Amino acid sequence: MEALIFQLYGPLASWGAPAVGETRPSSDHPGRAALLGLLAAALGIRRDDGPGQQALASSVRFAVKQFSAGRLMRDYHTVQVPGRDKKARYFTRKDELAVPKDKLNTVLSSREYRQDGLWQVAVLLSEHSDWNLDELQTALKTPVFTPHLGRKACPLAAPLAPKKVQANGLREAFASAPPRICDQHGRWLHLPDSVDFYWEDHAGDIAVQDTRQPSDDVISRERWQFGSRQEHHARIREES
Repeated sequence: MEALIFQLYGPLASWGAPAVGETRPSSDHPGRAALLGLLAAALGIRRDDGPGQQALASSVRFAVKQFSAGRLMRDYHTVQVPGRDKKARYFTRKDELAVPKDKLNTVLSSREYRQDGLWQVAVLLSEHSDWNLDELQTALKTPVFTPHLGRKACPLAAPLAPKKVQANGLREAFASAPPRICDQHGRWLHLPDSVDFYWEDHAGDIAVQDTRQPSDDVISRERWQFGSRQEHHARIREES
């Protein structure tokens, strides 16, 4: 198995999950849509480039090793939006706010974030990928667009540090490229004894403990449509 391993660490992250009403929840780990978005940004594939987005989606599969999901934080928002008008069309946020003030309504919402989470991601190529791992590694080292942790307000606090590895399975692949995270004094951060693995396809050296059906498989970024997929999970205690 050949894989590209990189790390995700920051003070805040928000991994989108299905939302109903005014609450915008965050998953505890980055899902497929978030990782495709990050990789597309690094490669310079724009959100409105449908063929490019689909080519990337069919070229890669992901696995995640979660060291810490981070502490959950909820942020209270008030947002002004125009009232319902079947004849009006708004293409940008600027268009929405250009209507007369008496036509604006206030919407209350709550958004979730993850504080100080730490994850590693493995990128695996499909059989007919349009990219190779060297190209993806270069893109993550010198991204075209700035990558972030789910939202633009969630910047990275450490380099992605992509590394190409050869291994017999996902657990071995992650172990061969441990995260490189220091505190403000230059000391290595303590890593937990138990970690969570999430993966899409065959892992090789990890036994499935449960399987989920998250709705984060990108159908269209332009129409903001997502489908369900199969995701395997296992929690494993690792030796220090």
